[in-house]
Amino acid sequence: VGGRNTVLLDAVVGNLPRVSNTPTIIFGADVSHPHHGEGRSSPSIAAVVASQDWPEVTNYAGLVRPQARHEEIIQGLFNENDCGSGCISGGMIKEHLISFMRSTGHIPRRIIFYRDVVSKGRLNMVLEHELSAIKKACASLDPIYNPQVTIIMVQKQHHTRLFAGNYGVGSTIFQSGNVLPGTVVDKEICHPTDFDFYLCSHAGTKGSQPACSLSCSLGREQLYGQRFANSH
Repeated sequence: VGGRNTVLLDAVVGNLPRVSNTPTIIFGADVSHPHHGEGRSSPSIAAVVASQDWPEVTNYAGLVRPQARHEEIIQGLFNENDCGSGCISGGMIKEHLISFMRSTGHIPRRIIFYRDVVSKGRLNMVLEHELSAIKKACASLDPIYNPQVTIIMVQKQHHTRLFAGNYGVGSTIFQSGNVLPGTVVDKEICHPTDFDFYLCSHAGTKGSQPACSLSCSLGREQLYGQRFANSH
């Protein structure tokens, strides 16, 4: 966060799918909850990171906010305060958008929002609240500002593991037997109707590395090319 380790060649030459053709900001958001042994006054902590460069999308900044204990919906994405002479708006989405515009000179026309998964019973409530917060943050910058928004739910804790079918071919797997970063599985073990897929986005040198299960809950675009590129 705040630095840059690598830059994608496809991004440098303007060939990153769904990103290079229009100013795009990528968010990642999650809520961390206190353990049962911690004091009852301990809050939950919401964190939101966002890309600060384009078209490389390799430099990220982070913001954190405390919120009500065990509250799953991120409360600090957008807020308004009445100061008597008018409302002052703020929140983590608006702060990141302003920072992006200052660093790139562009206003994002596409927002990709990665969100740590919540229970199915609360999914629609979380999506409704957080999408509304994103839209309000955009409108607070300009009433006619209405970028395309894609929300992708990310599940890390599951029991699915990916293994290479051609084990022993060094160009396709690591010596540990793990599949290479950028491996995508979008059939056979995926939902028959929902737009979901498994992505191995990192290298694993020991043990069996778990792939993330991703579900596009809003903005069902074909994002595989961008997902593959951002994994390298």
